[in-house]
Amino acid sequence: MIAAGLGFRTGVGAREIIAAIDAALAAHRLPREALAALATLAAKAEDKALLEASQILMLPLLIPDRARLNAANAHCLTQSAASLAASGLNSVSESAALAALGARARLLGPRTTLGPVACALASDGGAT
Repeated sequence: MIAAGLGFRTGVGAREIIAAIDAALAAHRLPREALAALATLAAKAEDKALLEASQILMLPLLIPDRARLNAANAHCLTQSAASLAASGLNSVSESAALAALGARARLLGPRTTLGPVACALASDGGAT
């Protein structure tokens, strides 16, 4: 299973979120069909653009709890000052992707940033 972890500024549109997801998938030479879920922080769970992107892509939105995010944080490849200040996490997108898939999850690489949206891809090692 592959999950896309997302971090973004308030006010982004669904198209911007989808463009960042597509950029991350392209960086890893993966089709959209490889993606099984989206993930982010609880604070962003009701964001209209994110919910719209989830609906357009027909993917579930996973919201890991804080304990899982904190555990995943140690495995981030990126450290963002903005992310640390806003959330206490090295990378919201990387932490969310990892935390959504559990202890076996591994990042496919560092997050991809496209404008105000960061997207990180993680895999649990299972079939895509």
